[in-house]
Amino acid sequence: MAKMHSRKKGSSRSRPPVVAKIPAWSDVSNEELEKTIMKLHESGMPPSRIGLTLRDQYGVPSTKLVLGKNITGFLKENKVLPDIPEDLTNLMRKALHVRKHIKTNKKDVHNKRSLHLTENKVRRLVKYYHDSGRLAPDWTYSPETAEILIS
Repeated sequence: MAKMHSRKKGSSRSRPPVVAKIPAWSDVSNEELEKTIMKLHESGMPPSRIGLTLRDQYGVPSTKLVLGKNITGFLKENKVLPDIPEDLTNLMRKALHVRKHIKTNKKDVHNKRSLHLTENKVRRLVKYYHDSGRLAPDWTYSPETAEILIS
């Protein structure tokens, strides 16, 4: 897949093998995994960190194989999913940091372009989440509201 804002090709990376069954060495049960996910979510971890913690500390190879759904789907089923998706939050946080940098370094034209590209990604993602129903239709991105939401 091509990169969004450049003429470069995509990067190759490691992907987990496509397996439809739980490995024999994994001994985690559904109830135990559900309790662990809820405990980690209540401690303030986003879904991506929950997945990394489950993999590294609890030895869970894939929550989708155990639960039949991914972590976000499980949190949505339990009605504890955050109002703003994690990827959108991360992009807004990045835009805020670049905006703060540009305030102090007014002649940094390269990061001005980076800010334009990042905010364009935010707007594109907001449009996607409007269409999919994940965000309210009247929710709009602006740096002021982002700063309030992120801080």
